[in-house]
Amino acid sequence: MLSESSSFLKGVMLGSVFCALITMPGHIKIGPGNRTHPHEHHHLQAPNKEEILKISEDERMELGKSFRVYCIVLVKPKDVSLWAAVEETWTKHCDKAEFFSSENVKVFESITMETNDLWFMMRKAYRYAFDKYRDQYDWFFLARPTTFAIIENLKYFLFKKDPSQPFYLGHTVKSGGLEYVSVEGGIVLSIESMKRLNSLLDIPGKCPEQGGMIWKTPEDQQLAVCLKYAGVFAENAEDSEGKDVFNTKSVGLSIKEAMTYHPNQVVEGCCSDMAVTFNGLTPNQMHVMIYGVYCLRAFGHLFNDALIFLPPKGSDND
Repeated sequence: MLSESSSFLKGVMLGSVFCALITMPGHIKIGPGNRTHPHEHHHLQAPNKEEILKISEDERMELGKSFRVYCIVLVKPKDVSLWAAVEETWTKHCDKAEFFSSENVKVFESITMETNDLWFMMRKAYRYAFDKYRDQYDWFFLARPTTFAIIENLKYFLFKKDPSQPFYLGHTVKSGGLEYVSVEGGIVLSIESMKRLNSLLDIPGKCPEQGGMIWKTPEDQQLAVCLKYAGVFAENAEDSEGKDVFNTKSVGLSIKEAMTYHPNQVVEGCCSDMAVTFNGLTPNQMHVMIYGVYCLRAFGHLFNDALIFLPPKGSDND
């Protein structure tokens, strides 16, 4: 919960350093930072605690209860072990989470897409979510099964954002003249962005079902093309210090890079303590993360955060 969010990354580092050292392949290429392209987008920042404290406690409690996030996870049968780990860990913290599978898998409940094409799956999932839940949720978060998300930190980041505005955010990447949010770090759309996207899904000239004649355009880039026609542009999400909060790498790899490039500030040089996502995790690493984020505590080290996000009614979250 957000009352403990300031200690999230402190706890997860302890478990993840060990995990990183025993599981990280030696041949991975290490590079500085987690951005590979200069960006010209807006940099959307999370509120700082001082801003939140200006709001009355009663109002903060009411606003904390009102935030509702619907989570979409795109899966395929080959992802079954990751699927199980995601279902058992972070998706419990969504207000509602549903899995969209390329085909029916008897052991798991999912919405069957009947296609292996990830762009078709993404389109159909967004349409399904909008048609069914547009009056129930303000924010829609889409992720791959290799992604781990801290939903309370996502809600904190979105706390002062207006879902009636066209927000499309995550970790931005630039490819040629197109700037897009990488699906590897997770994608967040406001209800207004969902509305605009769905108005274009049946217009081939603006939102084609297949992009490129010679090679196929990745699904996150195709989404950006559609949203650009709708006047919705990719925004990079950062904490109040300017650090990225949607990460396209695992904690382990981020720590290894920090050990190389910031040896005197491994934790501070690795990631934001308000991180929302990490990517490239194995099922075992998912459980390490859930332990570090939600279970591990340092006794005597007390955090008093300004916001509390209560679990969804009937949820079995941790």
